[in-house]
Amino acid sequence: MSFADNGDDCVEWLGTSYSRMLSAEDTGGAMSIVDSVGPPGSGPPRHVHRGADETFVMLSGEAEFWMAGETVVKQVGESVFVPRGTEHTFRVTGDKPSRHLVILTPGGFDGFFYEMAARSLRIPEDMEAVTEAAQRYQLEFTGPPLGAMQQEKGRDVS
Repeated sequence: MSFADNGDDCVEWLGTSYSRMLSAEDTGGAMSIVDSVGPPGSGPPRHVHRGADETFVMLSGEAEFWMAGETVVKQVGESVFVPRGTEHTFRVTGDKPSRHLVILTPGGFDGFFYEMAARSLRIPEDMEAVTEAAQRYQLEFTGPPLGAMQQEKGRDVS
């Protein structure tokens, strides 16, 4: 098994650190668990996981989640379940980093984070390569990050 303090299994991509706690190999493909720490304001573009359910368990900080048109803010001890096929995104809010577990069922999507870090790909600069890699993980990007979504609607994003 891999644990969060295993330096060999910890990567950083776009300012967020990812530590694999359980890999698909550890669980016979049943799940992957990643310990993620993101800085304030961080979060992915809107997207859909075609092949995995995703659960977030908040360990510190807070994050705003957008899922299928609904927005909720989650804090320490709260969680969010995103069924596969559901359009979603999130953004770390407040002035502190957010640490959360990302539980993926079945396992395997965690490889996306490690590939992006190994290739030093950036969003939006390298979006063509990121999108190409995402297809291998059954991930489809569908829109901008949450902060950009709010700016488009003329809402305050602070």
